[in-house]
Amino acid sequence: MKKSMDGLFHNPAQEPRPPRGPRLLITQLKHQHLDQVMAIERACFSSPWERRIFEAEVVFPQALCLAALALPQGLLVGYLIMWLVVDEAQIQNIAVHPAYRGQGVGKALLRQGLLEARLRGGTWASLEVRPSNLAARRLYASLGFAEMGRRPAYYQPEGEDALLLNADLAWLDGPGGENP
Repeated sequence: MKKSMDGLFHNPAQEPRPPRGPRLLITQLKHQHLDQVMAIERACFSSPWERRIFEAEVVFPQALCLAALALPQGLLVGYLIMWLVVDEAQIQNIAVHPAYRGQGVGKALLRQGLLEARLRGGTWASLEVRPSNLAARRLYASLGFAEMGRRPAYYQPEGEDALLLNADLAWLDGPGGENP
C-alpha cells in the first residue's frame, strides 16, 4: 500500500474500476466540490442535506469523504460520506448524478470507501436504505451487505421504513480484494 498525495491509501491491484461508463478518479471530497455536491444532492434526494452538513463532514476527523470525478473533464459525478467509528464504517450518504447511474460509479465509490475503511482498521460496515430503492439494494448486496433489521418510519416526511444493512469487510483481504 502506498499513501497518495490526497492522503488516501491506494493499492493499484485493488483500484476500483467501473465495468462500463466513464473513466473515474476516486479522490478526497473537498470544499471546492461542494457546489457540485449540492446539485447532485438536490437531484437525488427528496430531503437533501444542507450545505452546512457537507461543510462539517469534509473537516470532521472521523469522516471519510470521497468524490468520483469523470475524466478527462474532472466533473464530479458522485460522492460518498462515511464515518469511521472504532472498527465500524458507517455509510452516511452516497449519491451518483442521475445521468451517470448504472455505469459503475456508485460501486467504485463504495468499494474504494470500504477498502479505505479496512485499511484504517474497519472490520464491518453499516448503512440504512429505503426498501423502495432497489438499485441501491442491489449495489449493496453486490458488496456483501445483508439486511440485519428495520427502522420503522425512518424516512420523513414519507414515513418509509429504513432497512439496516451490515457487511463484514474481511473479503477485502482476499487476493485482489475480490467481491464476496
